[in-house]
Amino acid sequence: MSLKVGSPAPKIQAKNQLGNVVNLSDYLGKKVILYFYPKDSTPGCTAQACSLRDNYETLLAKGYVVLGVSVDDEKSHQKFIKKYELPFDLLADTDQKIVNDYGVWAEKSMYGRTYMGIVRTTFVIDEKGIIEEIIQKVDTKNHAEQILG
Repeated sequence: MSLKVGSPAPKIQAKNQLGNVVNLSDYLGKKVILYFYPKDSTPGCTAQACSLRDNYETLLAKGYVVLGVSVDDEKSHQKFIKKYELPFDLLADTDQKIVNDYGVWAEKSMYGRTYMGIVRTTFVIDEKGIIEEIIQKVDTKNHAEQILG
């Protein structure tokens, strides 16, 4: 599936770090920053999460909800949130359904080795559930500024 700006955002039903089920439809009427990142507590993912954390009040004031998604489980998300005091939910996509629905699970390579993983991507979804923006070249240290433009 190749998502484009103007497409309806695929439905999401996943557990957050507390094991509570979160549906994307719960946020109709709000703008959603849905960001996909490779792994909890790695340098780039930490920089990205902390950029969103440090600008969280501004994002809230502009009407955004922030949801992070990776294939890590709830326990891993709990540790990541606690260690870096993240004020937003992280969704556990352990069965890789969401990453596949959003087209961010792909072949990657590092040090000559190829493997499957999440391609760091952020979707900005409007109040009606339509994709408003897709950020594929994520600046991890300045990600909130990228979104706020």
